[in-house]
Amino acid sequence: MNPAGGDGRPQPATRATIARFRDGVFSTVEDTLSGEEPLEIRLAWQSDGPVETKSIAVTMRTPGDDFALAAGFLHGEAIVGEARDIVDIAYCLDADDDQEFNIVTVTLRPGLSFDPARLERNFYTSSSCGVCGKATLEALEIMGCDALPDGAAFNAEVIAGLPAAIKEAQAVFAKTGGLHAAALFDEQGHIADVREDVGRHNALDKLVGNQLLAGHLPLQRYGVLLSGRASFELLQKALVARVPLVVAIGAPSDLAVSLAEEFGITLVGFARGNGFNVYSRPDRIAGARAAVGVEK
Repeated sequence: MNPAGGDGRPQPATRATIARFRDGVFSTVEDTLSGEEPLEIRLAWQSDGPVETKSIAVTMRTPGDDFALAAGFLHGEAIVGEARDIVDIAYCLDADDDQEFNIVTVTLRPGLSFDPARLERNFYTSSSCGVCGKATLEALEIMGCDALPDGAAFNAEVIAGLPAAIKEAQAVFAKTGGLHAAALFDEQGHIADVREDVGRHNALDKLVGNQLLAGHLPLQRYGVLLSGRASFELLQKALVARVPLVVAIGAPSDLAVSLAEEFGITLVGFARGNGFNVYSRPDRIAGARAAVGVEK
């Protein structure tokens, strides 16, 4: 395999020699694999005394967009709210050579107020389960999350066509078949940004972080498309970014639906081909004929 580039950076995709079984015969072929490496996120801040640094999260991610991933993670945890809250994001150049590009330090602007208790949760994220021990709906209200306002409107036919659009935009998935994606789209269905990762949560963090660093938050006139299922953690990240519509190709969890209902997010699941299910706030979706009766 070729896990690193010429400068030592881990790569989003690698090559491997494999044995392929087809029609009763083995052959030796070259295959492309999704990259997966740990990323440690460190936070540096200064209140009254000297600069403090703390490791706050380790996530298994697909290398690439690491700075956006770190920024999006901190935004989803309500530690940063806008681009100016971050003074610098850098790789840890004094780390062991093998880990140099697997450690990112985010330096907050001096005087930024945040709850230090949030750093005591000892976050650990993985590509499969996201952050463990997430907050309840009540804790989201404590974080200052209000219900999404009215205003944004999306066409049903636009939503139905999104799965095909995101598939075309997934460059690394086309090579490996092993990545999730999160896409940002406007009310006309135009894809504004797509980020990929082996982890569903990381893909959305990369998407939100990229928009944060570009100064484009909040995202009240956009929707987010998820290539997998819709979990509570993903809905929380969308809520903090003020996304009014979340469309998932897979199923939502019951807690994700509860969050969407509580905070006014339009949640769509099973968006495939010519149809989808709407689990909350259907009033933001126009263009479909009204249903007659209730199917059992």
